[in-house]
Amino acid sequence: MKLQKLVYYSQAWSLVWDERPMFSEKIKAWANGPVVGELYHAHKGRFLVKAQHVTGNPSALDAKAIATINAVLKFYGGKTAQWLSDLTHSERPWVEAREGLKPGESGGSVITHAAMAEYYGSLKKN
Repeated sequence: MKLQKLVYYSQAWSLVWDERPMFSEKIKAWANGPVVGELYHAHKGRFLVKAQHVTGNPSALDAKAIATINAVLKFYGGKTAQWLSDLTHSERPWVEAREGLKPGESGGSVITHAAMAEYYGSLKKN
């Protein structure tokens, strides 16, 4: 769960700071918070995700993406999975994507780049 939230915040802040998405996969507003389905399925059933469980090509990340990830990890990385989940549940992009659903109800609405950029961009200005 924590990995999902860190990926979500990396995408959100990339949209604000770098003015571009970090990755192309969609983020959906599941009952337990924002989720990248492909990432969920890659690690389904694992309580702890270790480096050897992660596939991908880190060399595909440019300096801006790495700086964004490092900033996200510096701010959010020390927080618990539950703290991060509670935070996402209080923020407008997830809340609006879940509109009309009951707590815990399944849902698959996409949290749009526009919703993330608008919300987190407004936080940057404060």
